[in-house]
Amino acid sequence: MQDTAKPATKVLIVDDHPVVLSGCRTLFASDHSIRIDEATDAKSGHRAYVSKRPDVTVIDISLPDVSGFELMRRIRKDDPDAKIIMFSMNDDPAFVVRAVELGAQGYVSKGDDPRILLKAVRKVVAGDNFISPQLAEAVTFSGAAIKANPASQMTPRELEILRLLGRGDKIVEVAEALGISYKTVANTTSLLKQKLGAKNHSDLIRIAVEIGMS
Repeated sequence: MQDTAKPATKVLIVDDHPVVLSGCRTLFASDHSIRIDEATDAKSGHRAYVSKRPDVTVIDISLPDVSGFELMRRIRKDDPDAKIIMFSMNDDPAFVVRAVELGAQGYVSKGDDPRILLKAVRKVVAGDNFISPQLAEAVTFSGAAIKANPASQMTPRELEILRLLGRGDKIVEVAEALGISYKTVANTTSLLKQKLGAKNHSDLIRIAVEIGMS
């Protein structure tokens, strides 16, 4: 008799918080149709994606090396069809919109009921998009505010450079983290100053912190 059981759905969780990973293990343990793998930073997350080819990847925006947005960019460069859910403490509608613009199929807040993440995974596996209900409502009612948010006017590369500068990285450290040249980071930093009206490097870092990019 032929075995018609469907293969397990492979989910990769990329998050550097042990409590979150433990919670995800407990959450998905109740569903035997899902098998999870874990990574704790963007570098190991990218490596795990390439080797495991998960059906869905759940990525924390705030990772210790580069951001979840940058990891998503790297994954989608390798696999344009990758299904990705951003998982974050940040409930700013501008981040939700940016995640969707960059190709995420889902966005879930860590403040949500944990079962929302399970629902999001099932929806995205099925080919649908999913945003936490409270965030979807916030996005709907804050369109004008999102357009006014400086983050919505930046390219993914500019966002990532600004975030790393905001957390205190030097230009040479940003270049090393992103695998690009010092000159590219320096030129982008100059453009960011013009775009954001920053008077100097310190002012640019202050703006990054104020708009939640650090």
